[in-house]
Amino acid sequence: MIAQILRYGVFLALAAPALLLAVLALPSFLGRPWSESRVGLLTQAAFLASFGAVAAAGLAYAAGARAPVIIHLGGWFSKDGGFSFDLLVDGWSLGFAALSVGICGVVSSFSFRYLHREPGFNRYFVLLVCFVGGLLLVAFAGSVEVLFAGWELLGLSSALLVAFFHERPAPIDNGFRVLSFYRIGDACMLSAAVLLHHWAGSDSLSLLFSGGASHLSRLGADHVVTIAVLLIAAAAAKSALIPFSTWLPRAMEGPTPSSAVYYGALSIHAGCFLLLRASALVQYSATTRILTAAAGLATAGYATLSGRAQTDVKSKLCFASLTQVGIIVVEIAMGWNTLAFLHMTGNICLRLLQFLSAPNILHDLHQLENDLGGSLAAAEEPPAAWGGALYLFALERGFLDGLLDRWLAEPLERLAAALESLDRRLCRIPLTFFGGGGDGG
Repeated sequence: MIAQILRYGVFLALAAPALLLAVLALPSFLGRPWSESRVGLLTQAAFLASFGAVAAAGLAYAAGARAPVIIHLGGWFSKDGGFSFDLLVDGWSLGFAALSVGICGVVSSFSFRYLHREPGFNRYFVLLVCFVGGLLLVAFAGSVEVLFAGWELLGLSSALLVAFFHERPAPIDNGFRVLSFYRIGDACMLSAAVLLHHWAGSDSLSLLFSGGASHLSRLGADHVVTIAVLLIAAAAAKSALIPFSTWLPRAMEGPTPSSAVYYGALSIHAGCFLLLRASALVQYSATTRILTAAAGLATAGYATLSGRAQTDVKSKLCFASLTQVGIIVVEIAMGWNTLAFLHMTGNICLRLLQFLSAPNILHDLHQLENDLGGSLAAAEEPPAAWGGALYLFALERGFLDGLLDRWLAEPLERLAAALESLDRRLCRIPLTFFGGGGDGG
């Protein structure tokens, strides 16, 4: 009975957002979207059902053996199930899933009022539901296919919401920049999945997420380190760790509710959750522990400096959140998994509250100044010479944008131009040159 409650609870938690996505998206594609009130009602009902299902599954898990459970829902493309749709249910997945659905339910209620009469109202909620579905797949992923599908839904919905106000060029440019960084992380994730298939002969993530040293030894030390480094790179791209941190302030072009749930709360912590689940890999060798800790420390230091020089509230908040993300990554590298999860939960809730209240900050400040009869701005002393250089470094966000454009973007653009030129030349070569052509058989 307990096993059935656990299984059906997890299935309903995933099915509710999927059904809501179909209900919202199909009428929009047909040009007859639902009314705002009906969209709000359907969204709240689906999120409430999903949260209740996760809670029921959590109670069943606590009442059972409290051991990781694999739920097999079938296979793809092969009678033998070569690509398995497996869900891994344990305390980490249930906790992160409940937190994700609860946070998204709060944000959807806020968004219903914040985006009232906005032309992209329905589009926003379709993308929000895609995001929730991706989060739940990442939380419950028991095979690399499920993990990659959730990872892609997260990235796609995030980039599209950055470019939500597509009538302006800046959101479009920043959306493409965010998507390009996500592509790097996705390539690393896909490479890790392929190597896991090749070396382990399996797509089960229980080997990586729940397996100890005895299970990982089946892969070989070099293979474990290689997969771990690729997963660390994928998590770094998703969580804006150094050197991928420059996309985070660009993501503030989206609506405030999406900034809150994506880049202040959940999306930026998805990489942390992946590292937490794969902590057996991260802590397998000194190399992976040092690499993870170095990325976290560098990110925390960079975000602390950059956040001090920002002039808008959302950028300050995103760098404050990134500082804590860096510290969480260090905690995972040290093996303090419970502390890292609690830290992540607290940071998610705090940043969500701060982002949602950000539009009221200036209004409250002006009201306070009117009540006091004067300005609250304090006179600042001019910085020393070294302080000016440090301030310039922080203001320019470590010059990472320029460095990445020069050493990564521009070489790739030149390579793409050269390949396009080569393709055009090859297309002009007559078919008979390759021994083909002619009308005969």
